[in-house]
Amino acid sequence: MIQFEDDILLKEYFKMMSDMIVLCMTLAISLSFWIISMTASTYYGTLHPVSPWRWLFSILVPLCLTSRALKRKSLDHSGALGGLVVGFILTMANMSFFASLLAFFITSSRLTKWKGEIKKRIDADYKEGGQRNWVQVFCNGGVPTELALLYMIEAGPGEIPVDFGKQYSATWMCLSLLGALACSTGDTWASEVGPVISTSSPRLITTWKEVPVGTNGGVTTVGLIASFLGGMVVGLAYFITQLLFVKDLNLAAPQWPVVVYGAAAGLLGSLLDSYLGATMQYSGYDESIGKVVNYETNSSKRICGKPILDNNAVNLFSSILIALVLPGVAWGFWPRP
Repeated sequence: MIQFEDDILLKEYFKMMSDMIVLCMTLAISLSFWIISMTASTYYGTLHPVSPWRWLFSILVPLCLTSRALKRKSLDHSGALGGLVVGFILTMANMSFFASLLAFFITSSRLTKWKGEIKKRIDADYKEGGQRNWVQVFCNGGVPTELALLYMIEAGPGEIPVDFGKQYSATWMCLSLLGALACSTGDTWASEVGPVISTSSPRLITTWKEVPVGTNGGVTTVGLIASFLGGMVVGLAYFITQLLFVKDLNLAAPQWPVVVYGAAAGLLGSLLDSYLGATMQYSGYDESIGKVVNYETNSSKRICGKPILDNNAVNLFSSILIALVLPGVAWGFWPRP
């Protein structure tokens, strides 16, 4: 008994030490961003240095949010550390990026917990509170993080108007990042809202046949509307932040299309996610538990898909495709000043 308690204490000690090491590394990396930006601004007049207040905000706010999410079981320890890194980089790069990430995280976390007793009955992999780990954080936040780093290399930390005419490359990166976050939000809203309040059975997106609730690739009208609204919320958060932090917006292209763009990314991302789920992710009905499962068992009957990708990989590929394709479409329709 004593040996068992000692093992538990030892594991807790190593866990605490690993968290401290990662936190210290995050602080060191964040400090290096500031020092590099100050050095670069000395030699290159086009780059603006990161102010100490922006650096502190980029550290303290994500730290508070991830700590709160950890207590509420929206993230596990690895997810909290991953979320801290993602939150810091996006906040340092652009406040509109941070606002979009915040809209995705808060709404998705709340919807994951919403009607949890119903979701337990239909989802074999349901976790209390969601408890996203580092893999899920990476699959939803990895693409935006890479784009935020490229944005800082291209334009430097700070807010700019979305305007293809004046800053083509940076605008492309902004819309790619917004599209990736809106895609993740739309898919989450659809999967968390559709199965709970839809009065009709979902239909498989590839054949339009009715399938059990929880089948990968199953869509409902309620779910599609939810994905549209989820993407719109992210676009609205981006738009409001633009109005608050970007100067001389009257000289740039109109910014309101980012709301429409976010809504379109949410809907199209959800449809793309459903298609990939229906074709490349296994779904089967396990009669022993009376639920749809994502893996083959002796008592499961295949519904659709092949065991090629899991849910995290489907989310990642969907966000990558939306980030790559949708800004090019937006360029053709974006209003000019």
